[in-house]
Amino acid sequence: MNTGEIQAIEARRQALLGQLRTAEAAVRAGLLAHGFGDTARAHLERARAHINEAYIAINENTAVRTVPQLVDDLNRIQQVMDDVQRRKSQRI
Repeated sequence: MNTGEIQAIEARRQALLGQLRTAEAAVRAGLLAHGFGDTARAHLERARAHINEAYIAINENTAVRTVPQLVDDLNRIQQVMDDVQRRKSQRI
């Protein structure tokens, strides 16, 4: 690759990272909005996790989770949170 090609790739990478930052800011703002229910919030939280994972995949030279691995991890976290909530409500 010549210098021009490398610069073009870097420019596209920077543009994409900017778009991801903009998307994350929009999703964060959506998380602050009330009145849309738990399902909408869960989707927004998942979207934020996917955006963050994409940012890492584009910006860093490290191995990142695949989409199925990320979804599995998020599902396990949700199960643990649901179990904790269930136990709390049983104590009351």
